[in-house]
Amino acid sequence: MWSVNYVVARTAPGIISPHVLALGRWFLAGLILAFISRSELWRERQSTLKVWPQYLALGSLGMLICGAWVYWAAETTTAINIALIYAASPVLITLGAVMGLKERFSWRQGWGVVLALLGVLHVVVKGQWAALSQVIWVLGDGLIVIAMVSWAAYALLLKKWSSPLSSTARLAATCLGGSLVLLPFALMEWWTTVHAEWSGMAIILVVVAAVFPGVGAYWAYSFCQKTLGASRVAASLYMGPLYGSLVAWLFLGESLGWHHAIGAAMILPGIYLASQKAPTQD
Repeated sequence: MWSVNYVVARTAPGIISPHVLALGRWFLAGLILAFISRSELWRERQSTLKVWPQYLALGSLGMLICGAWVYWAAETTTAINIALIYAASPVLITLGAVMGLKERFSWRQGWGVVLALLGVLHVVVKGQWAALSQVIWVLGDGLIVIAMVSWAAYALLLKKWSSPLSSTARLAATCLGGSLVLLPFALMEWWTTVHAEWSGMAIILVVVAAVFPGVGAYWAYSFCQKTLGASRVAASLYMGPLYGSLVAWLFLGESLGWHHAIGAAMILPGIYLASQKAPTQD
């Protein structure tokens, strides 16, 4: 579901501006989630309002920076640069979970992270490792670096800040916080952009982004992290380039190659090792 965002990001330039797209995505996602969890949100309204700064912080990290800024970066940087930079986020999450959240992490899990990371790099450089020396850095790359660090912070804070809310209700509250943070930026873009913001294609992009990489992917990630821990779930992000390649093949007409198969042969076992529960004693 997350890989659908690759198609949205590549299609959006010239159709809808980054912050307007992100606001539409998260406001719609928030409405869907709030409707599903309306009874719980009303019951826990007082406890939720007491920690409202947490939801503004999570919304800023997960919806403003990791949402709008990624769409913004896609206007100037390349897909290979985005994939290469984002490949480091599970490593940051794992290190933060081990050092900050005191989660146990075995050497076997560590080797799984390394194997999966190598598989990701093999996919994004298309099996041509010399391409690493040809990467040209632009403004969009800096935005992706910030987004990558921001996602790691979002994932760790989501685990650190306990909540009585279910994954659905908590994500609904986070969407509200993100929408509030995004609103002034979206309004500024609305008045300054030269594009027609609400064409039929723009509406389709907002709905698709809200349902699949919005409600679906974020809810699943929050649920799995609450159940399994930040470090184990972070390894699943390594599958992004694989699914992204499949989505690009299905919807954008891009070709698949042997580098995808070789990368999968490294990523899948790596994720299996990294996602195993750490033993009591290594």
